[in-house]
Amino acid sequence: MTLQTGLVIDEVFLKHRTGPGHPERPERLVAINRALGESGLGEKCKRLPIRKASQEQILRVHTTKYLDRLRDACVRGDQHIDSHDSAICQDSYDSALWAAGSVLEAVDQVIAGSIRNAFCAVRPPGHHCERTESMGFCLLANVAIAARYLLDHHALSRVAIVDWDVHHGNGTQHIFEDSAEVLVCNLHGHPDHVYPGTGYESERGKGDGKGATLNVPLMPGSGDDEYLRAFETQILPRLDDFKPEFLIVSAGFDAHARDPLAPLELQSESYSWMTQRLLEAASRDAGGRLISVLEGGYDLQALSESVCHHVRRLQDHE
Repeated sequence: MTLQTGLVIDEVFLKHRTGPGHPERPERLVAINRALGESGLGEKCKRLPIRKASQEQILRVHTTKYLDRLRDACVRGDQHIDSHDSAICQDSYDSALWAAGSVLEAVDQVIAGSIRNAFCAVRPPGHHCERTESMGFCLLANVAIAARYLLDHHALSRVAIVDWDVHHGNGTQHIFEDSAEVLVCNLHGHPDHVYPGTGYESERGKGDGKGATLNVPLMPGSGDDEYLRAFETQILPRLDDFKPEFLIVSAGFDAHARDPLAPLELQSESYSWMTQRLLEAASRDAGGRLISVLEGGYDLQALSESVCHHVRRLQDHE
């Protein structure tokens, strides 16, 4: 029997309300859900149950002090935490717990062989969140929590993260920069031009993790040619050398030419071939075990189209 692609998407993630005019808004998931339904892709996926991450799972990545601050700020009804970018409401803490935990559900089902791979359309996003503070719309480091869970709970020894969001995944990098067990590869807009101003090629990890961080910053106007070159000459060879047992994609769709927040030029179809390359890499060393987790993407049409290309490729890959 052919295994299905898993899909995490749920109304609970709409309860994280960020206020009028905020780019990271509930309508992003509404648009994704509609596009997956109208294309027929949604019904071909296996809908995965959602669950909350435990405090123990979160504290493997974040500090108790930060988690308490986040919870208390939401309970008080604060409008943001740590920066005005990171908007919150009273439901945001619970939404963040559901987001992180539901990614772990996808991990468990892929490991169990119940699904082939998975796309996790969760929010709030996570890759900018540091151990001790929120940044850039992100409240909990969903992908980092999942990678840590794979090492702790599933006893893996090599997990790879590929982050193709246009903004450098500073939180994910910093959480694992001294670890040799997690390879963190980032393709992103050049830090001289794009938030958050980190992710230079010279950032390669520290201590035991020296060499397990790979940054590929791309200049404004870069598109398929530059991304393909980066995949062929840097990302894929590094993955092949590392031989990951599981691959996680921080799937931001904001390097799209129509996205309002960054100056790169990918088209919707670009996310199909990038997905295919990573599926092939996962097949070589990780037994095909791969999940992707939503990060950015703020033009609703571009986001919807790109996600459909991504999910279709997840479903079609043999």
